[in-house]
Parts: sequence; C-alpha cells; structure tokens
Amino acid sequence: MPENRPVFVDSSPLGRAGESTRKIMYTVSLTLVPALGVSVWMFGFEALRVLLLAAVFCVGIEFAAFRFSSFKIDSLDGSALLTGILLAMNLPANAPWWLILVGSLVAVGLGKLVFGGLGQNIFNPALVARVFLLISFPVQMTSWLKPGAVDGSTGATPLGILKTEGAGALAQTDLLHLAVGQMGGSLGEVSAIALLLGAAWLFYKKYITWEIPVTFMGAVLVFSGIFYLINPAQYASPLFHLFTGGVMLGALYMATDMVTSPLTFKGKLIFGIGCGFFTALIRLFGAYPEGVSFAILFMNAFVPLLDRYFPDKKFGVLKNE
Repeated sequence: MPENRPVFVDSSPLGRAGESTRKIMYTVSLTLVPALGVSVWMFGFEALRVLLLAAVFCVGIEFAAFRFSSFKIDSLDGSALLTGILLAMNLPANAPWWLILVGSLVAVGLGKLVFGGLGQNIFNPALVARVFLLISFPVQMTSWLKPGAVDGSTGATPLGILKTEGAGALAQTDLLHLAVGQMGGSLGEVSAIALLLGAAWLFYKKYITWEIPVTFMGAVLVFSGIFYLINPAQYASPLFHLFTGGVMLGALYMATDMVTSPLTFKGKLIFGIGCGFFTALIRLFGAYPEGVSFAILFMNAFVPLLDRYFPDKKFGVLKNE
C-alpha cells in the first residue's frame, strides 16, 4: 500500500510544481511592458504618471492593510502590483491623481480584501474599480487624451464615435492603425499587437490557455459579424470590434485571471463565449460604448456554477464509483 501523505488544498491562483504566486504575478506584470511602452509612446509622461500612481497606491494600500489590520497577506507577492498595472490600463492617460487613488482603494478594498484577500475574491479587482469609477465619475472616465497631443487636447474613442455617429463616420478608419494603437482610449486599449506579443509568453509558460481568449474574441467576431452582414451601414465590421476598446486586454489578461475564471475546460469555453457575447451585446445595443468590463464581471459571478456543473473528467476513478 502506498504511504499516506497529507494533501494540501488551496485556492487560486494555482500553478505547476516549481511555480509560485510571486513568480506568476511578476511574470504577468512583465508581459504587459510592451503594451505599456506603446501607451507611454502614444501619450507621453501622462501615461507613465497614471501607471506609477496606480501601482504605488495599490501596493501601499495592501501594505497598510497588512500592517494595521488583521489581514494576513503578502503585500509584495506581486498581486497588488499587477492590480495597479491593470487598473492603470483601464484608465485614461489624463486621469487625475484623486481618481487613481479612489480606484486603487476600490480595487484593493472592495475587489480583494472584503472577500478575504488574494484567492478569495470572485470579481476581478481592477474591473470592479473601473466600473465603479465609470458609474461614479463618468466625465473624468470618458475624457480621452488624443495620442501624441502636446496641448492636452481630448477626443472621442473609435467606439465612442460609433455609438454617437454610427458606422458611417468610421468609413475611413484604418484597421492597421487600430491594431498598432493609433487611437484614443485607456492605456490598455491602444495596441492590440503589443498585448498579443506579451500574452504569447503567458501561453508559452501555460499561465493561460487558449479556451477563454479564443472563445471570447470568437464570440465578439461572430455576434458583431452577424449584424454587420445584416446592415453594414449601421454596424461596424467584426474586425473593428476586435481591435478597438478593451477586447484584447479583456480576453488576454482580465478574463483569464486565475482567481476569477473557471478551472474546468467546459467552464472556460462557456465563460469565454459569455464574455464575448455580452461585450458585443452592450456595444451594439447598450447605453455604454464599451461592454468588456461589464461582461467579464457578469460572467465572474457564474464561475462557481460553471466549475460545479461542468466538471472535467476524472481519471483513476472506478467505473462503478
């Protein structure tokens, strides 16, 4: 008989042997450097300011919670830093410092600590903060700095133009410019190619798998493509929807969060399809131009049910058990 050994069960994030939470978190943060570099190139010092403030605020708030409360957390495990970076990537480059501070308090406090800390939260902390700020401070959250502007001028995003003026106003839009980052938006919305480059390393390391990103982006393409085929004069092309807004950031980095995404294969497929479907639904018919944040948070709530009712096949179980 094999020797009985203790089995340790923990909550997400889970990794393979030899991987630690600290290593995973810092690796994910490093893979965001290409996209952050494009943001700084497009928006200059303002983008760097938002990034540094968000990172410092989130790490500082989590450290204070560890130092002055009963929370037993490691403020330097990289999770707070990653939360700060992702929060920054969901903010405009000209976001005021107080908006970043409020967002950091919401992300760490309401997004993580209220649930018990890392591994216990059911919603993505950075998206909780983004939606809170969007609803509470819509003017500041929808004032977009123009790429390359030296005078601080602002303008509408491609999705904003689509929502207010229709697809006809986008007739001259170059999809290559959108993919590279020639558009206004939050720090994480300006370069789909840079996000793909960073995520390639996460796929290689198997920190994320294909199910959620592919089904997320596929559902956006299919659902928006149906309406584009019905009336191309009113609805934008599916590739436009893929390369604008937060689809790439959401599909590659937000929806794949190890804590708030499903663990099972079928659960991941359904989760990704749901995220893409509701993103396209809000974009096409909702009051907001963008639906990625709302879609992911909505699907986060169903993750426990998806893991329960769509389990993976168990190996090593007797047929009559």
